[in-house]
Amino acid sequence: MQSRHVLCDPSQPWTHAPAGAGMKADRVSDRVAAQLRSLVHAQQLRPGDRLPAERTLAVQLGVSRTALREAIAQLSSQGLLTARVGGGTFVSEPTAQARAAIDAPLLPYLPVFQGDPAYRFDVLEIRHALEGATAWHAALRATDADHARIRAAFDTLMAAHGQDDPAGEARADAGFHLAIAEAAHNLVLLQVMRGLFELLQTNISQSRAMLFASPRTSEPLSAQHREMMEAVLAGDPERARAAAHAHLEYVHAALRTLDDNDARRARASRLPAAHR
Repeated sequence: MQSRHVLCDPSQPWTHAPAGAGMKADRVSDRVAAQLRSLVHAQQLRPGDRLPAERTLAVQLGVSRTALREAIAQLSSQGLLTARVGGGTFVSEPTAQARAAIDAPLLPYLPVFQGDPAYRFDVLEIRHALEGATAWHAALRATDADHARIRAAFDTLMAAHGQDDPAGEARADAGFHLAIAEAAHNLVLLQVMRGLFELLQTNISQSRAMLFASPRTSEPLSAQHREMMEAVLAGDPERARAAAHAHLEYVHAALRTLDDNDARRARASRLPAAHR
């Protein structure tokens, strides 16, 4: 899309800030960020539209360029704007805005999620809520192209089995689930799913690596993935939702069992050798 340079309207109330207001710098940048959000909505700027030059905006808003840069950085972190070095500031694509809105609340907790594998059960609970709906809509809305992508993702997952590469198998598993999410043709669902899989990649990969390492669990997982695929391809939403729920319930139970076994072995290792 070719960028449109959009000039500010001096008659808008946000274009003139009272000089010498005595505000702290962080409050000025917050106010400027709010004004820039109003600009985007009021002038109906589209993704790819360019905002006025930094110097022009700073003069019209009556603020320092430092405060303006802080406001632009704030909105960039929220996914609303994209600042290009030497190229200006642009309205971001909707997907970037959606992803930022999803990712931002989770980021402060990311070290906790990655440092404590027990949080994978929290992840499974939210996936249970999301993926049932995702599979339902995919069964109703998937196109022939979606069907081909789901089949290809399933084949990739099957080919990854037995390759002694749990991380690669985990990536293939994520690719299969995201192929179904794409087929649902719901942007919000898709971005939430992608956010979970990417932000919590370490936590989720640990779970998958544990499951795929054992034939006792990898074989049922393969059958469950095939059932999910076939239900979506058959256009049967009830069957697809049930398959997604059954799969995640199995994963939850299998991980609990593996954790219990690990804890039991750890307790046994602390016993005197004569009592093991």
